Amino acid sequence: MTQTLTAVSAGHMAKHLFVVWLWWIANTRRRACSILPSLRSSAMHPTTNLLFTTFIIISIASSSQVVHALAPQPQHAHGGGCIPAERAALLSFHKGITSDSAHVLASWHGHDCCQWRGVSCSNQTCHVIKLHLRNTSPGLYTAGSCSDANSLVGEISPSLLSLNHLQHLDLSMNCLLGPNGHIPQFLGSMENLRYLNLSGMTFTGRVPSQLGNLTKLQHLDLGKGYYYGMYSTDISWLTNLPLLQYLSMSTINLSRIADWPHTLNMIPSLRVINLAECLLDTASQSLPHLNLTKLEKLDLSLNNLDHSIASSWFWKVSSLKYLSLQGNLQANWLFGKLPDAIGNMTSLKVLDVSFTNLNETGNLKNLCCLEILDLSGNLMNGDIAVLMEGLPQCAWEKLQELHFRGNKFMGTLPNVVGEFSSLRKLDLVNNNLVGAIPPGLMNLAHLTILDFSENQLNGNVPSEIGGLTALTYLGIDSNNLTGGIPAELGKLKYLATLHLSGNKITGPIPPGLMHSTSLTILDLSSNYLDGSVPTELGSLENLLYLDLRNNNLSGVITEEHFVNLKSLKIINLSYNNLKIVVDSDWCSSFKLQIADFALCQVGPLFPAWLQQLHGVSILDISSTGLADKFPDWFWYTFSQTKYLDVSKNQINGSLPAHLDSMALEELYLSSNQLTGSIPSLLINITMLDISNNNFSGVIPSKFEASRLRILLIYSNQLGGYIPESICKLQQLLYLDLSNNVLEGEIPQCFGIQNMQFLLLGNNSLSGKFPAFLQNNTALEFLDLAWNKLSGRLPPWIGDLEKLRLVLLSHNSFSYDIPVNTTSLKYLQYLDLSCNNFSGTIPWHMLNLTLMTEVQKGFMSMVDSYGGPTNSMTQPGASHVGEILLVVTKGQQLVYGRTLIYFVSIDLSCNSLTGEIPTDITSLDALMNLNLSSNKLSGQIPNMIGAMQSVVSLDLSENKLSGEIPPSLSSLASLEALNLSYNNLSGRIPSGRQLDTLNSDNPSLIYIGNSGLCGPPLQKNCPGNDSFIHGDLGGSKLEFDPLTFQFGLVLGLVVGFWMVFCALLFKRTWRIAYFRLFDKAYDQVYVIVVVKWASFAKNTTAE
Repeated sequence: MTQTLTAVSAGHMAKHLFVVWLWWIANTRRRACSILPSLRSSAMHPTTNLLFTTFIIISIASSSQVVHALAPQPQHAHGGGCIPAERAALLSFHKGITSDSAHVLASWHGHDCCQWRGVSCSNQTCHVIKLHLRNTSPGLYTAGSCSDANSLVGEISPSLLSLNHLQHLDLSMNCLLGPNGHIPQFLGSMENLRYLNLSGMTFTGRVPSQLGNLTKLQHLDLGKGYYYGMYSTDISWLTNLPLLQYLSMSTINLSRIADWPHTLNMIPSLRVINLAECLLDTASQSLPHLNLTKLEKLDLSLNNLDHSIASSWFWKVSSLKYLSLQGNLQANWLFGKLPDAIGNMTSLKVLDVSFTNLNETGNLKNLCCLEILDLSGNLMNGDIAVLMEGLPQCAWEKLQELHFRGNKFMGTLPNVVGEFSSLRKLDLVNNNLVGAIPPGLMNLAHLTILDFSENQLNGNVPSEIGGLTALTYLGIDSNNLTGGIPAELGKLKYLATLHLSGNKITGPIPPGLMHSTSLTILDLSSNYLDGSVPTELGSLENLLYLDLRNNNLSGVITEEHFVNLKSLKIINLSYNNLKIVVDSDWCSSFKLQIADFALCQVGPLFPAWLQQLHGVSILDISSTGLADKFPDWFWYTFSQTKYLDVSKNQINGSLPAHLDSMALEELYLSSNQLTGSIPSLLINITMLDISNNNFSGVIPSKFEASRLRILLIYSNQLGGYIPESICKLQQLLYLDLSNNVLEGEIPQCFGIQNMQFLLLGNNSLSGKFPAFLQNNTALEFLDLAWNKLSGRLPPWIGDLEKLRLVLLSHNSFSYDIPVNTTSLKYLQYLDLSCNNFSGTIPWHMLNLTLMTEVQKGFMSMVDSYGGPTNSMTQPGASHVGEILLVVTKGQQLVYGRTLIYFVSIDLSCNSLTGEIPTDITSLDALMNLNLSSNKLSGQIPNMIGAMQSVVSLDLSENKLSGEIPPSLSSLASLEALNLSYNNLSGRIPSGRQLDTLNSDNPSLIYIGNSGLCGPPLQKNCPGNDSFIHGDLGGSKLEFDPLTFQFGLVLGLVVGFWMVFCALLFKRTWRIAYFRLFDKAYDQVYVIVVVKWASFAKNTTAE
């Protein structure tokens, strides 16, 4: 390469000659690194060499200043080249890369490989000494390096062995797995390596012991790969690395190595050990002599350490600065606290014992260097003030991070927290803290993250928080905060995230809040905010996420609110009183991914601004007042949308015949006025809800939607047969075709085995009970009611143990009810009414576990239908309650969401015989029992009063006999009772609750029982009308005059003869009796004589 020469002074001849010599060298030897080999190999005459050398020495001696100024720089630094053999090796490595989407190797061309990206050469020898190709931009949500678009894909070529001087090799976070996916064994032959980093690469198989040949290695990182894809049963080869300082084998399965501490103890040079997620089950091995005196960092997080942590060897390592035991969920602490030995670890700066079953911190007073303390997820309790004040006082000014989330700390946060002057992060999420935010907190000038979410804090949001100018994250959501949002929060110019959702904050959104121009996340949802949304919102250029849902906001949203929101990706304005009015020619400056405008006013016509949402992934415009037909542009605009909810509007017209090109995965069109036929199902669809419309015709005969999980078409006007092709939907979990006019038999879809909800009620389906359900053991809800099904119920129905609701009423099923129906321990609702069942009611009711436990284990109330955060759609009581008519209290009722608590058995309108099982009274949670219109005989169970949850009881139109049990009066929740048309007799029991039933005509409850008497019937019972009220444990005793008189006479006769016989045969009793009688006679005689004399005297005097 030609050198540019600096002009020299004409008076310095020697210097000029030296410059000429340099120019000659540069032009005859294009690469400096080739000069020395050529000189060594030349066959110069000795005299010539001597003269030439002398000339050089003289020139250098006389021109030292020029030499210093013009000395050649390292060749690779100014365009020189690397050694050709090493360049060829690198090019061979390049050939092994099959994908380079990030163009990492785009510079790998040209002669000088030392200038290539990731390649470094020695300044002296020009040998390649460093190859650094780490993927520095891995995707945040990728499942591994091989699914990351920025990764290099291919294999590690053996050509790297030609890089004999390579000291540093970093290929981490890439996908260079080769054909077998193992770490190449030849890496163990690169003997000059000092640094080897293969972390984040999803290798599998055994860790090669050949790595033990790298005796100069100081840094070895094999961790963070495919979870437990690699394993090792012997790590003794590590002892061959005497210079090793850094070791990371995280996520490698080391579970079969019991003596790993002894092996590592033989490498005294170690400073960092990372064995996180290695399936280690113990660290309690004793080390008689500790060699790891230089160890500074130890990471044993996310293992299975279940022994007494207090006995572990690492408590003796006083040099530790970093200790992480996070996620050892089975850890067993002595007395539930940190061991006393922690007091000797005076160098400790970072201590992470989160999620380790820790109950107390123990004595930390000697940890004067402590900067980071993580106690998260331990369910620790106690006063937060005691914890804060117990932190080592000598470290108060050094503490930088405190993580206490996921515990049960109580009390009020103390003012002493303001003394932690260096604190940058304070995390108290999900505790039981109360009271106000302490003023001392405002002294923490360095605080960047403050998170009090999910506590019970009250009071106002302090305006003084505006003085914490370093804050980047503020989370106070899910508390009981009141008052308004302080405008002073707008002073936080670095604030990126603000979470105030789930409180009781009132008032308007202050316009001054929008002065926090760094905001990327603003969440004010689920409060009581009112007023309009300030137009200053449009100034937040960095805003990515805006959530104002579930408030009382009103007014109009215009394009002014969006004017500078260039970064906005997610917006949620749902469940407010907002009206969105944007000009038709408005052009959006952002590209939304998620938009939720549910319950906002958007209609009645489809607004043109919706076209600006082209490419949105999730869109919810349900309940927005739309009363229009789908415009032509609608389906094209949202052709890439995956979640679309337009339900609960008044949209009319029909759907396009072909929607195949759309990317929709979840589509909700329910509760509109759509007509016409149903188009072919979308290929990618997983959830389709077109219920409560006016669709007609037949169900499409072709089902290509192999991923479909939920199909809701109930309450339309569809006829014809259920197509056999529906059996192709083998992922189907929930099928609702109820309330249509379908006919024919139910297809036998034996390929469907994961069904959880099957609702085909209120059609005209015929045939037998569907046999394919035997394989669907996850079935929870079965509705075949109001059809024309017949035959016997299969005995295996009792094997569907997760069944909760079974509706088979109004069919023609016959024969006995299967005995093992009572094995359904989760059964909540059973309706077999209006069939032709015969035989007896199955016994063993105690096996119906859910019905025996009040308010326990009921179906979820929440309907979670996909959306931004739900990957699994799950119908709950809300949906089921809307479509299920419950026959109770003598009428059909819709329970809606309260169906979650409704427990019922309805066997009415059949031909059942025999007695009512006595153990039916053990169903404490049962609310509705209807056994009417059967042929049941025997008596009503005496303990029926034990069914304290019963609201409706109907035993009418049977052949029941005997008395009505007095315990019936103990049913405090009873609202409806019907015992009519049986053969019951005796007095009708009375009680506070019974006397209030059917107040208009209470006698209808008992009509048709000729043997009953007493109120409310007009028929009086024989004798005295008074009676004794019964209860749960006693019986009623009626007063009969004839019986009383007979008993009185009999008692007198028996008593007289007992006294007579005693006096006759007992002489002492006889003598005492007559003495007593004589004495009494004398006293009576004297009294009578005296009274008579006094009376006579008074009469004579008058």
